[in-house]
Amino acid sequence: MTTQAETAPPRTVLHVGCGSPNPAKLHPTFRGGVWKEVRLDIDPAVQPDIVCDMLDMSVVATGSVDAVWSSHNVEHLYAHQVPIVLGEFRRVLKHGGFALITLPDLQTVCRYIAEDKLEDVLYQSPAGPIHPIDVVYGHRPSIGRGNRFMAHKTGFTARTLRARLVRAGFARVRVERRGFDLWAVGYRPAPDAS
Repeated sequence: MTTQAETAPPRTVLHVGCGSPNPAKLHPTFRGGVWKEVRLDIDPAVQPDIVCDMLDMSVVATGSVDAVWSSHNVEHLYAHQVPIVLGEFRRVLKHGGFALITLPDLQTVCRYIAEDKLEDVLYQSPAGPIHPIDVVYGHRPSIGRGNRFMAHKTGFTARTLRARLVRAGFARVRVERRGFDLWAVGYRPAPDAS
């Protein structure tokens, strides 16, 4: 017997950044129903579906996606660019759609650094091992090879990330800590009936 969620048309998730494919396996927000993943990246070498910069996603129609899944890229922006990108995420979402943003939790990482664990490996990335200091400053292996985009220019705590999403017009914002990361979900509200 098939459920209504299984027979409904797939919902579209715009996947921005370096997260693993198939977000349904990663976060409960994506459970239920079928998701069609469309990848967006600034680097054509990774062969995304859409090549563009997060600061100007005009190639993605307004209100065209059910979700935006932004994995470990907002921290690479300068602080003044963050509202622009969050505005773009909100713009491309359908009413009732949501953005899921993951990025390093500066408070948790700094506590780890304060315990003198600068060179402990937190996780392995395609660029190599990532240490607490890499989470604060950026991925040293990539930066060493000239990829300046991998530098971290903005830090977030749960409180500041929540505030940024609310200021960008997201509703029902939730932020949770998972290991060294923050996972934030914010919804694009329906237009006012008035």
